[in-house]
Amino acid sequence: MDNLPAELVLDILGRIKRTTDRNSVSLTCKRLYKLDNGLRIYMRVGCGLHPVCDALTALCNRFHNLEKVEIIYSGWMSKLGKQLDDNGLLILSSCCPLLKDLTLSYCTFITDAGLSYLASCSGLTSLKLKFAPRITGCGIYSLVVGCKALSVLHLIRCLSVSSMEWLEYLGKHEMLEDLCIKNCRVIGEGDLIKLGPTWRKLKRLQFEVDANYRYMKLYDRLAVDQWQKQSIPCEDMLELSLVNCVISPGRGLACVIGKCKNLEKIHLDMCVGVRDSDIVCLAQKSSSLRSISLRVPSDFSLPLLQNNPLRLTDESLKAVAQNCSLLDTVRLSFSDGEFPSFSSFTLNGILMLIQMCPIRELVLDHVCSFNDVGMQALCSAQYLQILELVRCQEITDVGMQLAGQIPQLCTLRLNKCLGVTDDGFKPLIESYKLDLLVVEDCPQISERGVQGAAKSVTFKQDLSWMY
Repeated sequence: MDNLPAELVLDILGRIKRTTDRNSVSLTCKRLYKLDNGLRIYMRVGCGLHPVCDALTALCNRFHNLEKVEIIYSGWMSKLGKQLDDNGLLILSSCCPLLKDLTLSYCTFITDAGLSYLASCSGLTSLKLKFAPRITGCGIYSLVVGCKALSVLHLIRCLSVSSMEWLEYLGKHEMLEDLCIKNCRVIGEGDLIKLGPTWRKLKRLQFEVDANYRYMKLYDRLAVDQWQKQSIPCEDMLELSLVNCVISPGRGLACVIGKCKNLEKIHLDMCVGVRDSDIVCLAQKSSSLRSISLRVPSDFSLPLLQNNPLRLTDESLKAVAQNCSLLDTVRLSFSDGEFPSFSSFTLNGILMLIQMCPIRELVLDHVCSFNDVGMQALCSAQYLQILELVRCQEITDVGMQLAGQIPQLCTLRLNKCLGVTDDGFKPLIESYKLDLLVVEDCPQISERGVQGAAKSVTFKQDLSWMY
């Protein structure tokens, strides 16, 4: 080993992907240990980091070329020792000069002071914070001012972030490409207007309002109307995900949806106010769309909407089918509600997508209109490879027996479907057409009844959801 050229040894080490294997190999001799130290650019640590400052200092000095660091305290308890605090961030900023990507999850002891230390990391391009309750808008602002190369920012459950100066700064700086804001209670739809010119650079936007606060704040959220009708330059947006948002007709997020010319992936989950016209406009502008996921509210019992029931219909699906010829992933879901089919897409609308687009993956959740006739129609779906049916109670054994006739189907997932029994899988037994069959929480299906129905079978049954 000592006689091998360094380039060859580095190539060998680079081919070892598992961290445990790399650790074992590096301990076999001093040369491998030294070369591996210089080769490591990624480190993921968590509750085992103890004592925190000493251990982190030793790791950073050993792996002096670190570019990506993840510190995750999921499941942490006080008996596991102290968590990373602001001093730990000071160590990172001073000992990792090449740091580009930092993820901090459940680091509940870091404060704005710690983020101010990170502001000295001029090469930092990505910061992801998940559940950092002591961080405020002031800390975020100090970081974005110092890290001028920052292009990825994720804030998830950062409950104390209220001031929006950092958002305005990012808007003026025009470097941000990936923004994720989830369940940061004070940040609302209307605040996104502060992104200003940065909309032009933004490629990915994930925005989720805390579901426990959305309905209580519904009337306040209509401050979205304060968005002036203005041109939002978001032609380069590739992925858009909106969850629990209020879509105000003709302005705000509705304008964003209608102006994404290069969008490839959209996810709208429980967004009140989305209309057919919004989806039609999206489909006409985004001919490159490859994935669409819609989770629609089933129960329109909100006082605000009683006189104006906003809902999506087959017109939306028709527009997508006619304009998005690259679409290969479709997910349609309806939330639990008293009237699950109140605003349901019809079977004709769903089949229009299947017939006109090269759908490879289809997921239907609580879609009451999809039945055995729909399964029959899927037999002509030339591209369908993955089918997932969740709470589709109109499907019976007759429809399930047709699954084996879907030409390219290799993965089938069934969840909480009441109408299917073991008999539905008899044509699949020992045919080995399917690579994977997953059956979960279907009361009339037994584990014995699905054995041999695919090369790999996963079965789980927990019927507590029925009671």
